[in-house]
Order: sequence, then structure tokens, then C-alpha cells
Amino acid sequence: MEIEPLQMTPVRAVKMSAESHLGETLAPQKIKSFSEYLTDSLKETNRLQKSSEALNAALAAGEISDISEVVIASQKADIALHLTMQVKNKVVSAYQELMRMQV
Repeated sequence: MEIEPLQMTPVRAVKMSAESHLGETLAPQKIKSFSEYLTDSLKETNRLQKSSEALNAALAAGEISDISEVVIASQKADIALHLTMQVKNKVVSAYQELMRMQV
């Protein structure tokens, strides 16, 4: 029995839907790069932070009666900020590891 060597080909993300299971083909979609994902994530984190600040100001002004909205918005912003910081730390760590490699 002969074993075939592995062929290194790039992997593409394929979105599966109910139509694709029925034999219909999907139109190729634009695949986002890492920098696009990172930019979108930073924009979303910034939007959540601004939303949380606006709700906190409205609560302080007495315009909001339901404090749970403010707490939820604050927690979403906090989680998004922590995730952003962890991704940044991992990217910096990977960069430093690459710079330590001897060629």
C-alpha cells in the first residue's frame, strides 16, 4: 500500500447553507483578510465603548430609568476591550517570537 505525500494547498473558508445542500452552487464571496477583521473589530469595540459612555451619561442625567441597559452595555464594552487587548498581546507575542528566530 502506497501512501500519498501531503500536498500543501491553501485552505479556503466555505460558507455552507441550506441551498448548497440541495445541489445549488453559491456565488464566491469575498474573503476578508486579517487586517480587515482587525479593523472591523476595533471599530465595533470603539462603538461599544462610545455607546456605554453615552448610556452612563444619560443615567447620570436621570434620563434612563432601567439601569440594566447601562450595566449590559458596560459589560459588552468591557468584554470587547478585554478581547481586543488579548488579541493585541497575542499578535505582539507572535511578532516577538518571529524576531527571535534565527534564519
